[in-house]
Amino acid sequence: MGGHKIMVVDDNEDAADLLATLLERLGNTTRVAHDARAALQLADEFAPELAVLDIGLPVIDGYQLAQQLRCGARTGSMHLIALTGYGQASDKERAVEAGFDAHLVKPVAVDTLQKLIAQLTTALPQACTHRS
Repeated sequence: MGGHKIMVVDDNEDAADLLATLLERLGNTTRVAHDARAALQLADEFAPELAVLDIGLPVIDGYQLAQQLRCGARTGSMHLIALTGYGQASDKERAVEAGFDAHLVKPVAVDTLQKLIAQLTTALPQACTHRS
């Protein structure tokens, strides 16, 4: 696995930086944002193939961020992974409804994330279902 452009979004700076470093060691190019507004700007500039988003972000949560990314003209083809502490069935359903391609609960095993990224980057992302 490797060679993908991946955006990591988490308000926990240490967690975001650690995940980005791990993904880079696996051969990917990463960029980090710590809130939704920064993520939206970064997504336009960096044009990642995939984003790993925390759900519990301040101001605009990960569900809302996923909807905005999924329905954006320049970001709609990006694959979205929720990586969160929220692991109830309702959380997973809400993630799918928001446009995530996958939902993982923290902490996640490296091999699980690695396999998921490989799987997603060979598949089509979800379509936007929230446009008005």
